[in-house]
Order: sequence, then C-alpha cells, then structure tokens
Amino acid sequence: MIRIEHLHGKFLVTDPSSADTLRHGFFGERSGSNIILLPEEALYLMDARGAVCATPKGDATFSSLASRYWKSGRFAARYFTLRDWRERGLVARSPDALSYGAIQKAKKYTRSKASLPRGKGLCGTFFKSDLLTISEDGDMGKALYERWWFGQYGSYKAAGRGRLNKLDIYETIFLMSKGVLKLQNATRKDVLRFARSRRKDFDRMYGVYADWRSKGYVVKTGFKFGTHFRLYFPGTRPAGSGENSKEWVHSRHVIHVFPRESKLLISEWARAIRVAHSVRKTFILAVPGIHGSARTRVDYVLYHRKGGDTQNPSNSKPRYAMLSLGEEEYIGGGEFATAISAARSLGLEPVLAIADRETAVTYYVVREIKLAGSRNNYYEIDWMQP
Repeated sequence: MIRIEHLHGKFLVTDPSSADTLRHGFFGERSGSNIILLPEEALYLMDARGAVCATPKGDATFSSLASRYWKSGRFAARYFTLRDWRERGLVARSPDALSYGAIQKAKKYTRSKASLPRGKGLCGTFFKSDLLTISEDGDMGKALYERWWFGQYGSYKAAGRGRLNKLDIYETIFLMSKGVLKLQNATRKDVLRFARSRRKDFDRMYGVYADWRSKGYVVKTGFKFGTHFRLYFPGTRPAGSGENSKEWVHSRHVIHVFPRESKLLISEWARAIRVAHSVRKTFILAVPGIHGSARTRVDYVLYHRKGGDTQNPSNSKPRYAMLSLGEEEYIGGGEFATAISAARSLGLEPVLAIADRETAVTYYVVREIKLAGSRNNYYEIDWMQP
C-alpha cells in the first residue's frame, strides 16, 4: 500500500517502499530520498491505487483533501485529465522551467498573388438587411465567379440556372476595396457601417477573410459546417481546376474566428471541431491581432508512445504539453493563443484535454500555422486518440 503524508500543504512520500514504487511509476519529484507529489497525483493515487494519506489529525479521505482546492481554477478538470492519461498507462508530469527542445516549428501555408479582373468593373445593388450584393452584369459576373470564384452565379452548384451573381458581405467589401465592384446605392463606407451595426466583431471577421483572400486563397461561407468560413487553396475554381472539369470541388479546410478578447464556451468550441472532422475537413482556428497579455500556464507535460513502447522520463523526452479544460467553462482567444505559445516554447506539441460532465476526456492536438505575411495567429486543431 502506498503511504502519503499531507504536511504544511505538501503531499510527501517518505516511506521507502512507497517512494520506490512511485519512482518506478514516474510520479512526483524527488527531494532527497522522498517524493513530493502534485495534489492531483496524490488524489489519483488515493482514488485509483488505494493509497492512504495521513495528516496530523489522522488519515484523510479523498473529499476532505479535494475540498481544499474547490476554489482553485480548473482543479477538477486538471484532476480528471491527469487521471484519464494515467489510466491509459501513460505518464504525465508537472511542467518545469526547462525547455525540452527547440521551439516547435509552425506549419507553413504558402501565399500566392491574388489575381483580379482588370478593366470594366462589376456593378451591383446592395441589400443592407441581408448584407448581400446582387449583380446582373452577366458576362462580368459570370467571369468573376468562374475564374476567381467570387459570389454565386446562377444557382448553387448549378451556375447555368440564372444570370445573377450574389456576393456576400465579405466579398462585397473586398472587391470594392480593390476597385472591382461599384454599388449603385451605397458606398464602401455605407456598407461597412451596416455590417458593423449587425455584428460587433465584423472587423475581425473581415480581417481574417481578407488575410487569406489577399494571398490567393478562396474563402467562402462555412455555415453548413458550423464555422465562419471554408477555405480553398489558390487556383481553385468552383467546377474544378481543370478547364473541362465539371465536378464540384469540396473544401478540405474550415476557419473559425476566435477574437482575443472574446470568450467561448468549451462545449460550443468542441462542437465546431467535431462537425468539421465529421465531414473530413481540417479545422483552423483564427485568433486575429497581435499577442495580448493574457496569462495562463501549461498544466502537464505528457509522455506518449513510440512504436510499441510507452515513453517515460527514463527513455525519452515528453512529447506534448497539456492544457486541461472543462466542458462548462469559457476560454478566451488571448488565453488560448498564450497557452499554445507556452507549450511551443517548451518544444512540445500543445494538447487540449477537455473533461465533459461525465468526466470522459477528449483530446485535441494543436499545430500552429504560419501564413506568409500575416500578423494573425492560426492553428490547425485535430482530434487525438491517445
């Protein structure tokens, strides 16, 4: 039986046999011949391994010790994510100030020069209640759709049915800023005012849209997939990249915009990722703007598997850095970006571990994207099965 002592706010293991068992299991940190445990580790050993924790007033129960931390932020999430990782036969340790390797390299997305039509521009009418522009400038509207994939000419997936091109609010403002589109009933300033009155985060949404569009990418609505945008790589056309192709092109990426000052319920955030993955699309989280001063920390460093071997501190370095979260809490865009930077600065891949209301844990691995010439932060987020 493992014996733990709770003295002066610390969880100590002084019993030689217990200390030896924990060293072999890679629990806690050594202090001479003793072991100092994290509160979550001590509680896990009591919960799952039958450990006994002695206090000056006698043996403590799990509840009497855990209740000391009920006001501590995300304590339950940290406990249940540690427990889940350990129950999988994997090692999780407390992070320290040491770097475990070079800063993780970001995944690079190349840029392309955004080509736009020259000469006669497109003329349209703006409908402010719908934030939509309609143009019946047939030849120009059709060319703008077929060659550059702006708007929707004719009917969705049936461009031959109809002669109108419909431009959404982001396309409208982008094309007006490039001198390609002129409205009969509104100026660009008018359109911006209407858009900002409808949604307060419009400037950040448009900033992400323009960031990708100006680098040659095609950006369309992501409504059907529960996100803000869907993304196509430079050169993509609605009926395929080949001249004679008639097969509709499906996007492989979606983008969700997460402003730094905003907070998002974790369950809603995870739902958007789940929808994207269910339709086999890479989920990209956009955090626009410059790094703020949000403060957070990595909860654990994680060892995983390589081949058929389980990794641990005696044979390898940690691979991941975990941020533990609960289903019912909110996370801010700035907090998220800072946590990812903290993990990458350790040379580790960031992992979000989300404990739901049944205490089951879902894992997501996060990879930073480097979009050439952009000041925004972008991240690919993939579901992970430990």
